[in-house]
Amino acid sequence: MRVRKLAQAADDGYRNELVVGLKASEDATRLAAELSFAMARLGELAADPPGCYAQIASEPDPEEALWLAFLTTYLCPGQGEDPFAAIAAAHVPWSGGELPDLDVALGIRTSHAQADGARTVLAYRAWAQRAGGQRAAFAGEGAWTAQRRFDRLFERLAVGGFGRPGRYELLAMLGRLGIVDVRPSSLHFADDATTVAAKRVFGIGDTMLLERRARDLAEAAGVPIDALDLALFNWAAPERGRATMGSRATAEDGDVAAIAAVLGV
Repeated sequence: MRVRKLAQAADDGYRNELVVGLKASEDATRLAAELSFAMARLGELAADPPGCYAQIASEPDPEEALWLAFLTTYLCPGQGEDPFAAIAAAHVPWSGGELPDLDVALGIRTSHAQADGARTVLAYRAWAQRAGGQRAAFAGEGAWTAQRRFDRLFERLAVGGFGRPGRYELLAMLGRLGIVDVRPSSLHFADDATTVAAKRVFGIGDTMLLERRARDLAEAAGVPIDALDLALFNWAAPERGRATMGSRATAEDGDVAAIAAVLGV
């Protein structure tokens, strides 16, 4: 068994009912910065997406756009000068049925495990083919609201090796790019790093209470609920373990200050 000790700032008397698990102003200040960055990144996806995200948004064939979106999420952009290079190297067209080269550099929030080989990719292709193609699979039922579609697709995308982080990021990204009509209303907490961070921030382990406290924070801070997914992950990560997701966005000083004010720091 491995025991991981999580870094925690010293208790300086800080208390705020929105983040009852935090006892240090330093932790609250970092959370404000990460919330601001995550919000800026979502705005960037909608207005001026970088790299593979721009290619996804401009791709005229929905099947190819959705396939590249899956690969981008599954492998995850890296941290170097060209964060999308490995994804471009792995990418093959959906229409040919060829499997991508998965022996590439992986991003911090990748869902791929080298030991699994192509298991998850094959499971994803099978999932889409059962629905008559990716476009049909992601469309779901015509009567679904955007929130209902997000929730149902999140459940249905639970193919082998594609856990909560990948599924949530894929759907949130597709929604922001305008590819699929989805909108999250919760964080769908499970057993992953974001959930562990949420338990620390909100001082509770119960999933329903975590969801409620996450929504309360998002509403009070004026950030979209999906911003908390990346923000919580990065808040708990060491500096070199932060996932930028290939984003060129920077947190706006005004947004950082406004969120910090809500958190009382």
